[in-house]
Amino acid sequence: MAADRLSRTAGAAYRFLRKHPAIRRALRPIAQRVFPSLVSFHAAHIPRHDYEDWIARHDTLTAQDEVAIRADITRFPRRPLLSVVMATYETPERYLRAAIASLQGQIYEEWELCVADDASSATHVARILDEAAAADPRVRVIHRPVRGHISAASNSALDLATGEWVVLMDHDDLLPPDALYELAAEIVAHPDAQVIYTDEDKIDDRDRRYNPYFKPDFDPDLLLGQNLLSHLTAYRRDLILSLNGFREGLEGSQDHDLALRATGACGPNAVRHIPRILYHWRQQTSRRSFSQSAMARCIAAARTAIAGHLAARGVEAAILPAAGIHHRIVFPVPDPAPLVSILIPTRNRADLLRVCLDGVLKRTDYPAIEVLIADNDSTEPDARALLKHVQSDPRVRVIPQPGPFNFARITNRVAAEARGEILLLLNNDIEVIESGWLREMVSHAVRPDVGAVGCRLLYPNGRLQHGGTALGVGRIGGHILTGARRDDYGPFGVLGLLRSASAVTAACLALRRDVWRQVGGMDDINLAVAFNDVDLCLKIRALGLRIVWTPFAELYHHESASRGPDQSGSNAERFRREEDFMIARWGDALLNDPYYNPNYTLKNANFSLATPPRHDRRHRTAPRPSTRLDNI
Repeated sequence: MAADRLSRTAGAAYRFLRKHPAIRRALRPIAQRVFPSLVSFHAAHIPRHDYEDWIARHDTLTAQDEVAIRADITRFPRRPLLSVVMATYETPERYLRAAIASLQGQIYEEWELCVADDASSATHVARILDEAAAADPRVRVIHRPVRGHISAASNSALDLATGEWVVLMDHDDLLPPDALYELAAEIVAHPDAQVIYTDEDKIDDRDRRYNPYFKPDFDPDLLLGQNLLSHLTAYRRDLILSLNGFREGLEGSQDHDLALRATGACGPNAVRHIPRILYHWRQQTSRRSFSQSAMARCIAAARTAIAGHLAARGVEAAILPAAGIHHRIVFPVPDPAPLVSILIPTRNRADLLRVCLDGVLKRTDYPAIEVLIADNDSTEPDARALLKHVQSDPRVRVIPQPGPFNFARITNRVAAEARGEILLLLNNDIEVIESGWLREMVSHAVRPDVGAVGCRLLYPNGRLQHGGTALGVGRIGGHILTGARRDDYGPFGVLGLLRSASAVTAACLALRRDVWRQVGGMDDINLAVAFNDVDLCLKIRALGLRIVWTPFAELYHHESASRGPDQSGSNAERFRREEDFMIARWGDALLNDPYYNPNYTLKNANFSLATPPRHDRRHRTAPRPSTRLDNI
């Protein structure tokens, strides 16, 4: 009975808040402060009503916006022709008419629609297409006499294209009125671009938008795990023709295959991301798409595409299932395995260090390690006895580091004693869960385009502690989705896939010793305790290297158990100084995390919607929102 009353009360509260969005918005910050973990648990999908409110406030074009966009178009030094490529097959009449109408409603008018009908038996398909072509010279149609499926039909449509750029659109989806304008503006602003992709959401059969995918900037590892580009994607036509278009036999993942081959050919610097919802993907209808009805075939096709992409790069790697329908790439470790120097600062707390060393020395399957324990004035008898005992293992050295606690200085000094090709920074309050964690981290640390590797850290209760760092959250950076369940993949697999991050925690961080030397290690003068890992990662990224985070190395972290929190007591003043230094050093870089979409708020790292978004709104002539680190 109590549960029934609770359910009825919750339902009544939900209905009340649904009718009063202003009250809901006012209460949301309080809920996020009082129950931050509860917010993160449900962050995988933004509630429809929240998204609808956000659309009304921040993603609905006004008459003034349209005037500004048209004025901006007149200032373009050139107006590239965009060839919208579409394949149709038995498309329901309402959806096909709506798709064409959304294209004809574009503010940017320099486009052509290239349609190949794949031998539809429904007579309305040909009739609608022919009517559109007769009424609008920009619509070009070919009727295939024999069905060839999506790749062949798309190639037939591609043969009709004459534009500088090819834009891919499905036959039952919708484009917002500014979609092609945004693409054209990006093309004009970035003449070296070869591939452009945008954010997207879904739309149901009642034209209600939901489930937005606010994507990161281009991430080659995430593209291996999922079709990151998906909708809306545009390619230079000469690039797509040089790749011979779509590969037949990969139906269901033909667009993922094209994205892999195209980005591999042009390189990551030629890939641009527009962080705006510029595509509405039709879902939740009575009509099931090929990818929905033949999921196993689509997954198999994707793995074939991924394998081909890796082979073209000369990478021998295994492809395994991950995060539902997505993919895990297991990169090889060199043979012989490079020596890893594991650097562990410690002071007292033998109970923590004993658990940490037991996992590293006895339950880690990596064959080549040395452990350097930096002892920062341990005085407790248990700790001193443990430090003496572990030195009987030839893999272990204890290096005294007396004086006030300065994590950066201790780490720098011990790193200078390391013999390994790989350095692993490890807190003394880390506990090993499974034996393959170090092999996974080393497999990425040795990759030439990777500068540092972070891992998935859990609190002892199994909740997420570290899934990568989002810059700008809490002024400097915050761990994403802290408190999420262990089995939670996060929004669009963010907690279940290998991906790039702007920063990762030094509680468990691997990098090559040559990278460490190039950046000069950690800043032990200005960042003794806090943010030295964020600073390290930003210095590494300044070299042109990526930081990656892997969920496939998973450990427990008893966070700051041996030292206490940073933002209380005598630590607070030092913490504030280090915070101010980071803002002075990195400035706007902390507000522009390429892997944390500007449509997400900096008030938390839970993938909540930003109000307003942190980009120039609606058209490129608008002023940027006045977001300042001082106000966060």
